[in-house]
Amino acid sequence: MTRPLKIHQSNFELHPSGALYWKEQSMLLISDVHLGKVSHFRKYGAAVPQKAIAANFRLLDSTLQDFLPGTVCFLGDLFHSHLNSEWELFREWVSRTSAEIILVAGNHDIISPLKYEALDIKVVPELLIGQFLLTHHPEEREGFFNFAGHIHPAVRICGEGRQSMRLPCFFKSPRQMILPAFGTFTGMHTLEQKNDNEVFAIAEDQVIKL
Repeated sequence: MTRPLKIHQSNFELHPSGALYWKEQSMLLISDVHLGKVSHFRKYGAAVPQKAIAANFRLLDSTLQDFLPGTVCFLGDLFHSHLNSEWELFREWVSRTSAEIILVAGNHDIISPLKYEALDIKVVPELLIGQFLLTHHPEEREGFFNFAGHIHPAVRICGEGRQSMRLPCFFKSPRQMILPAFGTFTGMHTLEQKNDNEVFAIAEDQVIKL
């Protein structure tokens, strides 16, 4: 179940996958997929199930199917490290995706831009659209609202009897929103909610405002 949100008269949908859909631009924003990370860890002996690789692509497919966007913008860290066997899976995914694809390069995006350009993927350091600034690292810039990733934000929920759990979240301040990591094999960084923040936690198939 998605959750609507209006920012500067533009309409967005928060998706339980961690993606953000921008209605007026027909653009899907996705951050920190970290493709290739599972294969990278398996190469060095980590006991990560092979099926975790397919999970990222299934999640991409299902999220795109929910919105049918004209553009998919990855807010950095699309691929975790150097080329590995998952690149061919990514190439195949791109070949059957009709949307325009843009990559706002992140710190993990060390694969040559030429490889992406060969797949008709545009690689940029940032993207400016009207009053909105799209980056990988969170940034504050006068006159713009910033969408970013990198942090892998989470919030801690406390219950009775000292019970607690961490949930990935969209973390919004007055001039910025940090998207949760989209990838299924990524860590989380707990952020503290303050008075001027809005936190939208992801719990199973729902986005819940705390």
